Amino acid sequence: MSTKNLLVELLVEELPPKSLQKLGESFAQLLANSLKEQGLAAQDAELVWYATPRRLAVVVKEVLSQAADKAVTHKLMPASVGLTAEGQATPALLKKLASLGADASAVAQLKRAMDGKAEALFYDSVLRGANLTMGLQKALSETLSKLPIAKVMSYQLADGWETVNFVRPAQGLVALHGEDVVAVNALGLTAGRVTQGHRFEALAAKIIIKDAYHYAQQLEQEGAVIASFEQRRSEIVHQMHALAAAQQLKAIDDAALLDEVTGLVERPHVLLGQFESSFLEVPQECLILTMKANQKYFPLLDKTGQLSNKFLIVSNITPADASLVIQGNERVVRPRLADAKFFFNQDRKKSLEARLPGLAKVVYHNQLGTQLERSERVAKLAGTIARLLDTDKDQAILAARLAKADLLTDMVGEFPELQGVMGRYYALHDGQHKVVADAIEGHYHPRFAGDFLPQGPIACAVALADKLETLVGIYGIGQVPTGDKDPFGLRRHALGILRILIETPLDLSLSALLKLAANNFPAGLLSATVASDVEHFVGERLRHYLREQNFEVAHIDAVLAVLAGRTHQVLPRLQGVRKFAALSTAQDLAAANKRVQNIMRKNAEELGAQMDGATVKPSLLHEACERDLYSAMQDIKPMANDYLARGDYGQNLKILVTLKPFIDDFFAGVMVMCQEPELRINRGALLQELGALMNQAADISKLS
Repeated sequence: MSTKNLLVELLVEELPPKSLQKLGESFAQLLANSLKEQGLAAQDAELVWYATPRRLAVVVKEVLSQAADKAVTHKLMPASVGLTAEGQATPALLKKLASLGADASAVAQLKRAMDGKAEALFYDSVLRGANLTMGLQKALSETLSKLPIAKVMSYQLADGWETVNFVRPAQGLVALHGEDVVAVNALGLTAGRVTQGHRFEALAAKIIIKDAYHYAQQLEQEGAVIASFEQRRSEIVHQMHALAAAQQLKAIDDAALLDEVTGLVERPHVLLGQFESSFLEVPQECLILTMKANQKYFPLLDKTGQLSNKFLIVSNITPADASLVIQGNERVVRPRLADAKFFFNQDRKKSLEARLPGLAKVVYHNQLGTQLERSERVAKLAGTIARLLDTDKDQAILAARLAKADLLTDMVGEFPELQGVMGRYYALHDGQHKVVADAIEGHYHPRFAGDFLPQGPIACAVALADKLETLVGIYGIGQVPTGDKDPFGLRRHALGILRILIETPLDLSLSALLKLAANNFPAGLLSATVASDVEHFVGERLRHYLREQNFEVAHIDAVLAVLAGRTHQVLPRLQGVRKFAALSTAQDLAAANKRVQNIMRKNAEELGAQMDGATVKPSLLHEACERDLYSAMQDIKPMANDYLARGDYGQNLKILVTLKPFIDDFFAGVMVMCQEPELRINRGALLQELGALMNQAADISKLS
């Protein structure tokens, strides 16, 4: 059977630009997968997806017009049910055969085989392969029902009676197998070969697609549309770089904005605009956000990263004289920038300190009080953390008190994304110390995976206090994340706390911090076990974080078993374990360690309090092998402790390898669980000391 390329295009009204790429990829993949499942396309069949503001399309290569027939074996029923004692078909068997399109003549062809403990009847038939029209109809229906549409529109068809649900009203459907139309229907449309090009620059109102092979080429030449999402994005980047380089500037790097703009144009044309330099008096974060969020412009930065008064416009039209388009965009952006300048000037007339009483009118959570009450809790906790970090407690408290005051400013009211950023600018304007101002901005970080951390001990203290207060407070009133639902971002807050402690690093006990945070709330407001519950929750995030750092699960278990809240040491300890595990003797030593721990556990169970505080008495080391082990331990202990104190966990573990022959000789020559109580306790104490020495950096028995 011959194969041809298959084109399917759905023409619609303007699609949501932020989700266009995902819609385009899903439309193509879902449709192709269905064709593959039906045998109409090979499992490795190539596909090319297209997505523009007004269309979703895919070309699946080498699609069959008729799928191959398939031999199928049907299990019918137990032989005792399907056949009488004389071997005649029962009514139940005949009914089953009829449902498969067979009659009584098929009884003689049935096969009998054991199915478990009973004999069953089987019928071999040939399932005719799907033809393309039926298969594509099924694939199209399944695809449209499974598309990741965030919000569905309901609209009526031309008859005024039937209602259709889709992301946007559909206007046309193209389905071509090679040059032949495939007669399928979707969303009240019948497939043909007619589509539309660019709204303003197409050569004709309608474009007749000749075949599936030249779809993109014909659409570009006749319709002035670049159908490929990736090609349009690359073209935008190319034009932006060329235009920015001519100005010795650089366009701001924003992948999300680039994707969104790619979803807004069918054939991009990048233009250069500018605004009055006086607007640059406003913090550049405000101007950048204004241009990006409201106008979809790309601000241009100089070599130092400072905002210039020029920006790039991605236009959907290519006029002979672009000056009118540029002037129109400049005229539109000017009031936006003027608003930002007005907000900035107005906000600075009132200090952050003067805004604090207004936080009493802002509800944080109906069970946890107002933003003012929350700020007071955060300030108290930040002061305590600052003291633990041996830094200025008063500065931490002040920064924490002022941290949320910018929520009441006009600028943050217009652009919530600027909270913290504007707080820093306003604090500096108020004459606050730079460390305090930096902490106001920094306490929000890290905002997302990969974001930078707050810089300096004051900013870290405020950031930790803010995240701990949220995590403990929300968790403590029962708002626990479930599945993929985490409306208060508690997982993000937990990860932020961990990253600050681990990557800064800070020598602070997570358990102690959580207890301090819980004690900041009024008695009885939170659950009694909130500190331990949150510690377990954060512990799970810690495991997830470490797995994302490409550490092995066994290595993570080994380190966490002895970490005892020293979170700041987790990465260097894991790196040490990774180096140790690569040694050829690591597994043997891990197995020996496991044996040591098992005996210690059994000894503790049987001897109980007799082992508490037990120490090795050298005079009771009767056997040469136990004296040799004890001596070897004393030899390496100073070096092992020194490596541990310096944080060289790899060397701490590596030096343990020298104990391996002594441990082997000990187990070969000594009965630890002997009958003499004094000897047994002494040997148990020897193993306790050995276990403590071997498991300083990590519980290496977990590596066995």
